[in-house]
Amino acid sequence: MDRHKAAMMIGIARKAGKIAGGEFAAEKAVKENRACLLILSEDASDNTVKKFTDMASARQVRVIRFLPKAELGRAVGTGERSCLAVTDEGLAGAILKAAAMTERSVL
Repeated sequence: MDRHKAAMMIGIARKAGKIAGGEFAAEKAVKENRACLLILSEDASDNTVKKFTDMASARQVRVIRFLPKAELGRAVGTGERSCLAVTDEGLAGAILKAAAMTERSVL
């Protein structure tokens, strides 16, 4: 149930225009200090995980691993996504809280 709630919150963030979807857009959001939360898919490659966790750590951006690529993409109404950045602090907190309740997904 909470997993579904977190996925719905990601969809709400997209509808509000507070998601930078895909690796290029997420990287840009992190580098421009607009990202409040970085969401990496559960099945993202090791290279993608390392690249984004290192980048986020250097800029003190929270990171979670949540949902497979297909489900993460479906949550934002697109194809597969291995990486998303949430650019609103309130929505990031709500997503983080819901995702953390489902499993130990917080890095």
